[in-house]
Amino acid sequence: MAAESRFDVAGTPVFDGQTSRRGFRMNKLFMSLRFAENRERFGADEGAYCDQFGLTPEQRTAVLDRDWQAMIDLGGSIFYVYKLAMMDGRSMQYLGGVFTGMTEEEFVAAMRAGGRSGG
Repeated sequence: MAAESRFDVAGTPVFDGQTSRRGFRMNKLFMSLRFAENRERFGADEGAYCDQFGLTPEQRTAVLDRDWQAMIDLGGSIFYVYKLAMMDGRSMQYLGGVFTGMTEEEFVAAMRAGGRSGG
């Protein structure tokens, strides 16, 4: 069982096959935002756009509420979730702050200082 222990990092979500399957429809929605016409359709009616992808009610709520942590918990890949964040003018550093309990500025300062330590 040593292979399992390498994935047991407290506070660190693991994006594995099971998580990928759970978040497949939501990640497909996020990937669709690569195209301008889809971003326009999403912006015009976010709820209807979510409905086209068959998200679970929890996923739909997370997307519409911009609950970034819930999106990850519900199977979102950070690389795909970031596509939605970019639509809102959010940076990867902003998301880093959300996921670590810091402000964006605190997260940037921590990274410039060599990263987080002690945990």
